[in-house]
Amino acid sequence: MVIKGFSTKAVHAGELIDKRFGNVITPIFLSSTYLSPNESQEKYIDPTRNKPYLYTRLGNPTFTSFEQKYAALENASYALSFSSGMAAITTSIMSAVKQGERILALNQLYGQTYEFFKEVSTNLGIQVDFVSVDSLNALEIPAKEYKVFYVESITNPTMQVCDIKTVAEYCIEKGIDLFVDATFASPYLQRPLDFGASVVLHSATKYIGGHSDLIMGLFATNSKSIYEKVVEYRSTLGCIPEPFSVYLALRGIKTLALRMERQQSNAMKLAKFLSQNEKVSKVNYPGLENNEYHDLAKKVLNGFGAMLSFELKGGYEAAKKFIRALKLCIVAPSLGGVETLVTLPLETSHRQLSIEERMRMNINEGLIRVSVGIEDYEDIEKDFSQALEAVS
Repeated sequence: MVIKGFSTKAVHAGELIDKRFGNVITPIFLSSTYLSPNESQEKYIDPTRNKPYLYTRLGNPTFTSFEQKYAALENASYALSFSSGMAAITTSIMSAVKQGERILALNQLYGQTYEFFKEVSTNLGIQVDFVSVDSLNALEIPAKEYKVFYVESITNPTMQVCDIKTVAEYCIEKGIDLFVDATFASPYLQRPLDFGASVVLHSATKYIGGHSDLIMGLFATNSKSIYEKVVEYRSTLGCIPEPFSVYLALRGIKTLALRMERQQSNAMKLAKFLSQNEKVSKVNYPGLENNEYHDLAKKVLNGFGAMLSFELKGGYEAAKKFIRALKLCIVAPSLGGVETLVTLPLETSHRQLSIEERMRMNINEGLIRVSVGIEDYEDIEKDFSQALEAVS
């Protein structure tokens, strides 16, 4: 039976059901090692090796189940799980680019990703050039030979939208691999491989896990050659996830569509509420009709997501007063969980950047980032309203 529905895939694709036991969900395989040789006629095959499972650093049946489920949601031929989102990013990039080659990356990225590219450029002999979202969307690209373009489909933390479709078409024409971190969108709102991207990456810690209780990364591609290189590097670097975390991700991903629908509904309402408050100077949310990326978001996304950011007229001091006054919403880094999380990028996701680097990314000191949860919207707004009242 061909499964087409997103949530149906999320529930059923990849599940390892062994009728000899009658299990309904995939078991957690905690075994570090496996029979070798495995001479059973009914042995399962590790798809990363096309041989029986041997050692969990190479492959694990719980990993396989989750990777196949995730691949089904991305419309991907191949997928791999990692110990963190950064592990997925660094392993994929290191497997794709060698000394003397060039990467073109957005100049507004998650802070640790940006630091990694600076490190690559300094120590590994791989030149990394940075370009703004708007320049890349307009295909205003330096006249250089690039091996990889690296983008975030929705940038962190100002919610700029990358025109994945246009950029992918350019990359295909030029023979460049396009890597897309689509964490903010989740596979429910965007599947970059469908637009022609070479690789899609996720911090599964966020929307895919969805409950703020695991650390994981994901990689997917339709290219066998790219996949095989990443398999080799994952094994060598040893950046595999822990089986119990994969089990949690397997459970969490099944409700991704339900959670995202509620979260982005709440986010739209909150963005409109904030945009009408006299103490707020700017709201970054592509769902607002006056947002400069609104029309583009409708082109490359199936919704506007549950992430937003905003600035208060009082700057940093006002932002600090606001977050200290919150009573329901949680002041903490990360995103994508069922609870609403509020943070200052200056102190969390982009804390390691210099003032000059933050200014180039339009990350002002008073910028507040919000990951909107699934709570009853009225309670979120009430909490934000009383916190705004505390701002003089």
